[in-house]
Amino acid sequence: MPAHIAVIMDGNGRWAKRRGLPRAMGHRAGVEALKTTLRLCSDWGISALTAYAFSTENWARPGDEVSFLMTLFERVLQRELESLEREQVHIRFLGDLEALPIRLQDLISEATERTIDNTGIHFNVCTNYGGRRELVLAAQKLAERAAKGDLDPALIDENIFAAELFTAGEADPDLLIRTSGERRISNFLLWQLAYAEIHVTDVLWPDFDESALKSALVDYQSRCRRFGGLDPVNEDQLHN
Repeated sequence: MPAHIAVIMDGNGRWAKRRGLPRAMGHRAGVEALKTTLRLCSDWGISALTAYAFSTENWARPGDEVSFLMTLFERVLQRELESLEREQVHIRFLGDLEALPIRLQDLISEATERTIDNTGIHFNVCTNYGGRRELVLAAQKLAERAAKGDLDPALIDENIFAAELFTAGEADPDLLIRTSGERRISNFLLWQLAYAEIHVTDVLWPDFDESALKSALVDYQSRCRRFGGLDPVNEDQLHN
């Protein structure tokens, strides 16, 4: 089983359009799919789930849709926080949070504080997140430390760099799931997905259920993760 799953939750709008519904209904259905996925991951012993909720590029969507999404985030947090606490979920929000509405920032701070000591699944919600932006910010922080004389540039390695990322302290994802059939990572976790297995499904996110998650896990279990090395079986054959 993967210890850490990342998901790009794509297809809310298409799900709604196929049913003749407003896009807002697709986003609401997507929230329910995320709740189901989080609960299943927790029940099945997966340590972390990271969800791509709102990207830095999503601000380019129509203003009414962006406003609805911000309001939806607030309502979901208010409604679900008690349940997250009860189920021992440890929630973090990753991204440039200062650009979010003040009310949402306050709710995020409250949720983070109230679940910080929880011992269950780590639930990372990437909000106003962009992988390139994350890397630039990390580089800037390291450059500032070096300019102050607090860090020797020659000592910067992968561990020191990773410690400046939004995901600091979290193991990299083992599996990336992308729904709706799209085959790109869309500026998501560019550093952290270096060796993740990628599962693409045509299922639209609101329809992503237990069966779809099981399919992704079975696909993952069929892979041979070599991390740049050789398949141990094939390596033995080479020496015979």
